[in-house]
Amino acid sequence: MRTALVIGTGLIGTSAALALTRRGVAVHLADHDPEQARTAAALGAGTDAAPEGPVDLAIVAAPPAHVAATLADAIRRSAARGYLDVASVKGGPRRELEALGLDLRAYIGSHPMSGREKSGPLAATADLFEGRPWVLTPTRDTETEVLNLALELVSHCSAVPVVMDADAHDRAVALVSHMPHLVSSMVAARLEHAEEAAVRLCGQGIRDVTRIAASDPRMWIDILSANPGPVADLLADVSADLDETVRALRSLQSRDEDERREGATGVEALLRRGNAGQVRVPGKHGAAPAAYETVAVLIDDQPGQLARIFADAGMAGVNIEDVRIEHATGQQAGLVQLMVEPKAAPVLSAALRERGWALRQ
Repeated sequence: MRTALVIGTGLIGTSAALALTRRGVAVHLADHDPEQARTAAALGAGTDAAPEGPVDLAIVAAPPAHVAATLADAIRRSAARGYLDVASVKGGPRRELEALGLDLRAYIGSHPMSGREKSGPLAATADLFEGRPWVLTPTRDTETEVLNLALELVSHCSAVPVVMDADAHDRAVALVSHMPHLVSSMVAARLEHAEEAAVRLCGQGIRDVTRIAASDPRMWIDILSANPGPVADLLADVSADLDETVRALRSLQSRDEDERREGATGVEALLRRGNAGQVRVPGKHGAAPAAYETVAVLIDDQPGQLARIFADAGMAGVNIEDVRIEHATGQQAGLVQLMVEPKAAPVLSAALRERGWALRQ
């Protein structure tokens, strides 16, 4: 791939353009808002000048509701040798394009499974897709050359290609992305009018659960409008679980010992189902989940503290597999949780104590 046209210079489009530009591809940028395309160009994502002729690959990074129309326009004016979209739903846009009677041999649907709570070109990074799954949804009609162009794009973005059927993809993202976003928003909505004294008690758990609720509602209306059926089906299942859990919790309030026992059994069953589902979430680099031990270090909120911890861990020959930071309420201090291989935990703990760090047991 030598040339590309990115249509839509938001977070995903600009990030892909930055990755391609870094790999030497000549990228042209277009957007319904020319100022946004100019911003992406100023960030080094390419040029907002129109290409002089057809490019190798046109990448449509428009909202799902506008994908089909944008792709149809690009195909009709022969903008590229191959066409690809990065919308978070796949079945709907494909059926819309088929209804328009277009020749879709040069088109392939795709969805990079990566993003941020922030949107727009200023939130874009060239490494946004690194190590992340990038779904491709070819059909029997998809030309080999177009599939190869898509695979080259995925490679340039350092992502991991995953081939799926379009409708199977839509059911999958409803489960792992769309439904969880709505549940996160429902939990976060409980905080809107909560007493300030209660909100001040928020810890890492509530931050984890509500993090994705900070995303742009307008963007999510577009996404959910394109995949409402599978999401509604999943929420109906969640609703049934909620009803059962409410009944079980009410039983725990009963004076009758048998009812309390039944309520406890119901709650425990849900929690154990949660355990069973959580362990299926892929671990580091998409591999099977690994069991890490946590070394918790108390730190002051001062510049360079994290760098010192990582440097000391490196001096001890310990690789930090993951890290979490929990800030203390009302204090310039926090707790850094370092996740390491179990055999490395005693080594790291001893090394950090020797270097003067305060560890929490």
